[in-house]
Amino acid sequence: MSSSLEIQLKTLPNSPGVYQYFDKNDKIIYVGKAKNLKKRVASYFTKNHENGKTKVLVKKIAKIKHIVVNTETDALLLENNLIKKYKPRYNVLLKDDKSYPWICIKKERFPRIFMTRRVIKDGSEYFGPYTSVRTVKVLLDLIKELYPLRTCNYDLSQKNINERKYKVCLEYHLKNCKGACEALETEVNYNNSIKEIRNIIKGNFKESLERFQKMMLNFAEKMEFEEAQKIKEKLDLLSNYQSKSTIINPSINNVDVFSIISDETHGYVNFLKISNGSIIQSHTTEIKKKLEEIDKELLELFIVEIRQRFNSQSPEIYVPFKVDLGESIKVTIPKLGDKKRIVELSERNAKYYRQEQFKQIKIVDPDRHVKRIMTQMKKDLRLKEEPRHIECFDNSNIQGTNPVAACVVFRDGKPSKKEYRHYNIKTVVGPDDFASMEEVVYRRYKRLLAEGESLPQLIIIDGGKGQLSSALKSLDILGLRGKIAIIGIAKRLEEIYYPDDPIPLYLDKKSETLKITQYLRNEAHRFGITFHRNKRSKSAIQSELEQIPDIGKQTITTLLRKFKSAKRVKEASFKDLKEVIGNSRAIKVYQYYHPQKKE
Repeated sequence: MSSSLEIQLKTLPNSPGVYQYFDKNDKIIYVGKAKNLKKRVASYFTKNHENGKTKVLVKKIAKIKHIVVNTETDALLLENNLIKKYKPRYNVLLKDDKSYPWICIKKERFPRIFMTRRVIKDGSEYFGPYTSVRTVKVLLDLIKELYPLRTCNYDLSQKNINERKYKVCLEYHLKNCKGACEALETEVNYNNSIKEIRNIIKGNFKESLERFQKMMLNFAEKMEFEEAQKIKEKLDLLSNYQSKSTIINPSINNVDVFSIISDETHGYVNFLKISNGSIIQSHTTEIKKKLEEIDKELLELFIVEIRQRFNSQSPEIYVPFKVDLGESIKVTIPKLGDKKRIVELSERNAKYYRQEQFKQIKIVDPDRHVKRIMTQMKKDLRLKEEPRHIECFDNSNIQGTNPVAACVVFRDGKPSKKEYRHYNIKTVVGPDDFASMEEVVYRRYKRLLAEGESLPQLIIIDGGKGQLSSALKSLDILGLRGKIAIIGIAKRLEEIYYPDDPIPLYLDKKSETLKITQYLRNEAHRFGITFHRNKRSKSAIQSELEQIPDIGKQTITTLLRKFKSAKRVKEASFKDLKEVIGNSRAIKVYQYYHPQKKE
């Protein structure tokens, strides 16, 4: 560290603020926030960082600048704005290449309501942004059905209306507008509709439902049943829309919900806006990690950015764990009930989004898909390196006969079938799983070493502690212990055993790591069983032909080569047999199968 950096570090204040790192070209490379600037910045230079990217970042720092702020909230907002402005290389950046749709209530007499992607600061009201155009259109269609509003862009000033400047259009005759241009609707009545529409957009349906209910009853009392029916249809429409959007307790009002699901390289974050028990906004996105950021850091960044982007004034947020957002926002971590369920719903949205991304990545970017799975397996199985090359062993000795073993090979999480190998057990007599495993592992890796072939990063043994110990003996003899990671997977509860560790590891039943491990084990079992079955059936065929007196192995081989099976030998005519093995042996074979007949 240069002397100028040391001086800058010593003079940093113990206050909350934002720090900026610059490289030798005076380019900003990182922006961060801190409760205590001095402690946070110093930690970059005093800690031994495991992450390679963090080490590189620290090496590149040539200059430090800082901005002191009053509160943590100010620090969060300033950090977010600086990241968006300068886009530093080592900062996480939330992508936003969309212009989201808004619902605009225009600032004018007899306001129009429409969808727009441009927010103009002219005093008009804007609701949103919405992440789905479909949501906006459904909402605007509902409003159009419930309230007759004008769609023309006339200047409906009192003067112009008094001077009868405009005439009612087709929309009036279709009863989609009440004709404010010819003073056929009062401004007070129109503005009452706008007030109710504003509440509907915010998710508050109470006033509109009550007013339509009263109107319906009034028409019914006056015997105007046709008009009452029209109002009832509007009530049904509004109630149906509300029932579709209400999924939680209506008392949960004006709340933002945030959650995150992450893996080694990315975070998947979800935002739900709740008003009167209804979800009125939802947004999910992916954040690429730069310096192995923890979930707390990513979620804080997302919360600040989204509340700013979506112009949220909600005083309370629900999150799955503690986040530091300053004093101005109430942070709730629900433990049970409806509040807990809404956080779980947000997490479910993030999970589904993550799965969708995985499916798309698998198609468009298979390398990233493989890298993610390998990184996850390395972490879950506590390995030193990614298991790009895995081999799995399984023994088959059903009823103690014909002991065989199988070795299957996976590369980048997929089967490499041309590298599968079968083994006949040579040195073991009888059904001895442990000794068989020891023999096969020894033979496999002795050969790979002799031929100079690449060794796997991971060996999986189908079995528990006993089989694992047997395999380890062979690795010890070959001097490979410690050079190749080895684990055993027991069948009963899918426990994973490690050398010298009596306590097994239990992976999450839904994890991809367990699924790939099970796939390897099942593939080894299938491959081994097929070989074993073929070997048993072959020996059974041979033993049947061996029962024929005075027929040797060479004759049996000749017959099988010609007729392919003992059944076909049995069904063959004497003439056919004679052509293959000669007259005298053909007589013996034919009479064995047809004792009553004589040729």
